[in-house]
Amino acid sequence: MNIQRSGLRKTLIGTLTASMLLAAGGINNMAQAAVSLRVYSSLTADDNSAHYIWFKRLQANIAKNPLLKDEIKLNYFPNAMLGKEADAAQQVRIGAINMMISGTSIWSTMVPEIGVLDLGYLFKDWDQVGKALDGQAGKTLSDLMLKKANVVVIGYPFNLGARNVYTKKVVEKPEDLKNLKIRVLPVPNFIATINHMGAVAIPMPGGEVYSSLQMGVIDGLEHDSTTVLANKFYEIAKNASLTQHSYNPLMIAMNKNSFQQIPEKLRPEFLAAAKEATEYERQQSSLIEKKAVKQLESLGMVFHDIDRNILRNDVKPVWEAFLAKYPLMKSVIADVTAAGNE
Repeated sequence: MNIQRSGLRKTLIGTLTASMLLAAGGINNMAQAAVSLRVYSSLTADDNSAHYIWFKRLQANIAKNPLLKDEIKLNYFPNAMLGKEADAAQQVRIGAINMMISGTSIWSTMVPEIGVLDLGYLFKDWDQVGKALDGQAGKTLSDLMLKKANVVVIGYPFNLGARNVYTKKVVEKPEDLKNLKIRVLPVPNFIATINHMGAVAIPMPGGEVYSSLQMGVIDGLEHDSTTVLANKFYEIAKNASLTQHSYNPLMIAMNKNSFQQIPEKLRPEFLAAAKEATEYERQQSSLIEKKAVKQLESLGMVFHDIDRNILRNDVKPVWEAFLAKYPLMKSVIADVTAAGNE
């Protein structure tokens, strides 16, 4: 009887030991599992996309970092595969999508203060954009994004060029814009800016622009040169007016909980990899814009300079209306101005 009890006890101890070892192994396996991140973009996965240029560089930086390469896996979903941008932003907020590369404007429904970056003539060039968003202005906006949208901003890359006005007719003077129907992004401050520049802003999805130019629904559009080239808008709108009314940046927004899934000791490495990707993309954006302008000129596009000081003054009421609604953004504008004077 004692022998049986002894045998049973050994069996139970053996079973418990095996179970504990299996459990420990499972815990170790869980600890060793890589953090997998779903990354959203509405644009194509090629080198004409500022989104993809940034993503590809981050991916390369992670792959060559011995601390990160087996710990973080990025899964890229371009071409709005995970839904429309506005819906994707909500998904990032709740963590269903881990990271999103987009313009800043799409976040203004959740964080209306971010619309400060859509104000016409806020920036004079990309150098000022970089200094401001790497400094206090960027910190203030990033803090608001974390507080109101539950996202960590891990970079402010650049779009592929300043936004100009492209039209079927020649526009050389501010008054030439009067009553021209210009397609704009459906963003409040973009609409108000174009209207105050004297044109008539027509909000419209990007996919409708070419046919609307053909049919005369619009007289032109405002965008960057790279987009005009990629979408062949130059075939109809052959005149570019260098209004340079917007240097609107990109934003890399990451769900807060997703960011915290990255082991704490690896977060500085990950942020450094993202920062370098931002710096690289910014350099590439300037080169790509210059190349696009040359290509457009070779395809018959004529570029016209214009008095931007007049236009800058024309859009001041847009600033006043925005700041009356969001007075805390006065400090951001002050920081942006200071960055431009450095």
